[in-house]
Amino acid sequence: MNGKSAYDVLHERGFIEQITDEEPLRDLLGRETITCYIGFDPTAASLHIGSLVPIMSLVHMQQCGHKPIALVGGGTALIGDPSGKTEMRRIMTRDEIDMNAEAIKKQLSQYLDFGGNNALLLNNADWLADLNYVEFLRDIGSCFSVNRMLAAESYRMRLEKGLNFIEFNYMLLQSYDFYYLCKNYGCILQMGGNDQWGNIVAGIDLTRRLEGKKIYGMTFPLLTTSQGHKMGKTEKGTVWLDAGLTTPYDYFQYWINTEDLDVVKFLALFTLLPMEEVREAEKLSDAELNMAKAVLAFEATRITHGQDEAVAAWGAAVNTFGLKPIPSSLFPSSAIPRTDISRDISAMPVVEKTREELAAGIPAFELFYAADLCATKSEARRVLSQGGGYVNGQQIRTFDEKIGVDHLNNDGEILLRKGKKRHVMVRVS
Repeated sequence: MNGKSAYDVLHERGFIEQITDEEPLRDLLGRETITCYIGFDPTAASLHIGSLVPIMSLVHMQQCGHKPIALVGGGTALIGDPSGKTEMRRIMTRDEIDMNAEAIKKQLSQYLDFGGNNALLLNNADWLADLNYVEFLRDIGSCFSVNRMLAAESYRMRLEKGLNFIEFNYMLLQSYDFYYLCKNYGCILQMGGNDQWGNIVAGIDLTRRLEGKKIYGMTFPLLTTSQGHKMGKTEKGTVWLDAGLTTPYDYFQYWINTEDLDVVKFLALFTLLPMEEVREAEKLSDAELNMAKAVLAFEATRITHGQDEAVAAWGAAVNTFGLKPIPSSLFPSSAIPRTDISRDISAMPVVEKTREELAAGIPAFELFYAADLCATKSEARRVLSQGGGYVNGQQIRTFDEKIGVDHLNNDGEILLRKGKKRHVMVRVS
């Protein structure tokens, strides 16, 4: 294998938290092509930003010549993973899970190349749903120690509030996944978030017993921002990877509002820019650091939503925030536009109002509510009364100030802003 090994890439970019048999795995990843897998939970119709670390790890594994398996947990979702949870998850129907699993399979195709057997998309419902329970207990359950299972952090967290027996079986099923993938697909490495360490180790023990093969596990850090906030949570809620749930514009805005201390870490984890360029960002400050945030936002949006959507979001940000072109000396590998681009606000959220409505004048709080800048009219009144609302860059003085045709610019539009970050364009329908 040429260039850096997958281990070196993942290590220098900050993906690795724990590894079983680190030195043998490091050596193996540098000299052989292997098959690895990560499981994805289909409890929603879309993955979210919290899933990006495992997704990007599979991207790097594939780019280094290895074969990734993206495993959609259609079978284990019928049980519910207790890892990191203080309460039992809602039991979902098979139809709900299957629908979500199909949506996630399509979504993962944006990141991984599944053509030519370069990667596999599998659903563990295909082998778990038809298991014979008595045979499973005899052949698989007999390999597990209840005492060791209860010592696992994922179970210990739940014991005080009560651990349901159906959840207690989850470790056995995930372990069986690793065994099944090793036996049928030659998979020798399971990866996942650090909360999956106990499940991964259990799967390794089971597979070594039944198959007698040397297999490995790797976990990633559970990320929070430098302010201690959970990744992908905003005032509008979860940041989804599905453009129908979080628009490419809002997705871009999430990344461009990254805290200063997180920029380098996020460039390493969530873009494919060379680490030599990422490390240069450690020297940046002020305006240049803001340019680095723009590059982060562009590259993250491009990976998830494609080049066209990333350019459209960049164009909207240029016109809204007055962002300056990024000099070619900064992140030369980035595909971000390097020159002034034509006016493009297509990516910005838009609300349409008739000319008759605007001629009569719309109270500002009602317009902010209609534009989804505030969740309720009460919130809109409070935000505007506290000076947090703007129309065409001018602060709105009273919550019931009338917004109308006099506010239309030369292009027949009105720009609303809540605080420093939320923008919506009003257009005449």
